[in-house]
Amino acid sequence: MSEIITIERMGYGAEAVGHLASGKTVFVEGGAPGDVASIDVVEEKPSFARARIGKIEQPGAARVAPKWAEPAALGAAPWQHLAYDAQLEAKRANVVAALSRTGGFGERADELVASCLPSKRQWGYRNKIELGAQWDAKGTFNLGFHQEGDPNVQQALACPLAHDAIAKAPKALRGALRFLQGSDDLGIFRVGVRTSVRTRETEVALWTRPSGFPRAAAAKMLKSSLKATSVVRVIADPGKARKIKGLEVLDGKGIWTEQLCGARYVAHAPSFFQVNTAQAEKLVEQAVLALGGSIGDAGPAGLDGMLVADLYAGCGTFGVALARAGADVIAVESAASSVRDLRRNADENSVDIDVIGGDAARELPQLGGLDALVVDPPRAGLADGVPADIAAARPSRVVYVSCNPATWARDVRRFEDVGYRLERVQPVDLFPQTYHVELVSCFVRC
Repeated sequence: MSEIITIERMGYGAEAVGHLASGKTVFVEGGAPGDVASIDVVEEKPSFARARIGKIEQPGAARVAPKWAEPAALGAAPWQHLAYDAQLEAKRANVVAALSRTGGFGERADELVASCLPSKRQWGYRNKIELGAQWDAKGTFNLGFHQEGDPNVQQALACPLAHDAIAKAPKALRGALRFLQGSDDLGIFRVGVRTSVRTRETEVALWTRPSGFPRAAAAKMLKSSLKATSVVRVIADPGKARKIKGLEVLDGKGIWTEQLCGARYVAHAPSFFQVNTAQAEKLVEQAVLALGGSIGDAGPAGLDGMLVADLYAGCGTFGVALARAGADVIAVESAASSVRDLRRNADENSVDIDVIGGDAARELPQLGGLDALVVDPPRAGLADGVPADIAAARPSRVVYVSCNPATWARDVRRFEDVGYRLERVQPVDLFPQTYHVELVSCFVRC
């Protein structure tokens, strides 16, 4: 079925939103607000439909020419056909919509959500790329990106989203690893590459199944192909769980370092670190300001003597900054690699952080009375009882950092139900050319 529609807005995802003549909502791949397009419906459900664009009859004002023409861009840069101002507006609108509908705030949501803080770099901003590895039916080793919902790897020659030092890594590493393996499968299922324009360090991490491995040959080849300062092998089982069984340093330092808000951070290959360093600084600054602190030339300040818990602390992105601002910090993190990096990062920056290796939901009830709390959970948000446990610790302020407006809005409702009022929401764009957005929200105890 085909018909001509006008695209109204972007949804939270790669697709744009419009309505069929029948009034049914339709999600359109590749659409931009204002487009008048002839669409072909490819899936129809009782309450919605999905469609592809057959022809753009009249492009909307938000539409621009895509920069990245490879098929891999469909998954990695699904919003690149939108002008950057339109991306920022759509990201804020998605946060407002989630807060209004899922959070139950109605029209009040628009008053609480600030304009999205833009990224200075709209391309070339990523300090890290992750490449999927796969052998095809012809026995050829492929390296590239996964499109959402597709298990197959889309090969790419480059990644324009990444810093120049690693933008051409997909092609360089694919050639190197094909030569290294020949016709043998060495169990490589993922390759991570990260670089820093501030420390000039580049690390290549090979994720492999447990097996024999040509360590010396791999180290020499990968160091040469990307001028890497560190080459490591992460031994793990494939799949979402990715249970890590070991880490081998094949060449160089075996770590990657970055500078953020005047602090120096160390991260081992399995440890998480934000992929847009400059925008991560804005996240940290917003969290410090939300707790009543300040940001100056010498770094964060103004939280002297405040007892603050940092849940899902990672390698200390927020915890180190809070401690540098004068707070007494208790940091909780479950990933063993991140716990080690967190302790080292506290030492590197000469701050005291009480580090607890464990699950945030389990450890929280043991923390006692708190002045404030920062929580930065994974995309799934907080477990059911965590907002109530936070309320029991009675922090006067809670800063909730999220990368998923839907689960965040659900948790906002839970916080409001246990006696906390949402004061402000600041979206921050860490991921230009995509629909993803980070946000910093502040709650006060009623």
